[in-house]
Amino acid sequence: MATLPEKDQQIIEAHTGLIHRVVIACRNRDMVPDLDDILAQAEQNGWIQLVAALRKVLGGNRSEALLNNLDDEDRVIVSCILRGLQNPDTLPDLNKPVDGSMAAPGIAAMINGARSGNLETLQLLGGMAQQMLRAGGDMARLAGVLRPLVQGERDADKLTEGMSAEGEKLVLAILEELGKLDRH
Repeated sequence: MATLPEKDQQIIEAHTGLIHRVVIACRNRDMVPDLDDILAQAEQNGWIQLVAALRKVLGGNRSEALLNNLDDEDRVIVSCILRGLQNPDTLPDLNKPVDGSMAAPGIAAMINGARSGNLETLQLLGGMAQQMLRAGGDMARLAGVLRPLVQGERDADKLTEGMSAEGEKLVLAILEELGKLDRH
């Protein structure tokens, strides 16, 4: 995959599964029977413009004009899908282990938004926590500390209790990002 700006790369890595599902569904809809459920869940979590664009792609639209009314994150996701449909070699690697620290800035921004009383961000964070719980392991433990993080808890020992080294690394990276946000 071509080298992208760090922020774009983080977005793509966070949404690799969705990107691949949409590309696969464009080629053979029967291969992704859960896609409608995934899109409905994303829509309920506030990703309305993204889902509308993805439905257009699934309907056969491959126009760059789809990107016009999307925010930066949605634009990166749809662009990656459009590139992947033209050249599958540009798709992110599904087998690449996820670097949890890449997710830290986004998670910290959501926690900060929820702390500020942004209802939409709080709902998105709740939806993300549900997905983390289903994933199990450190992700489920992280889901369990999201609320304390929103409420201002910053004790790393409390927040990382029972986590593996990778889980601890992610929580520490989130705490570092939250510290940066608090200083601004």
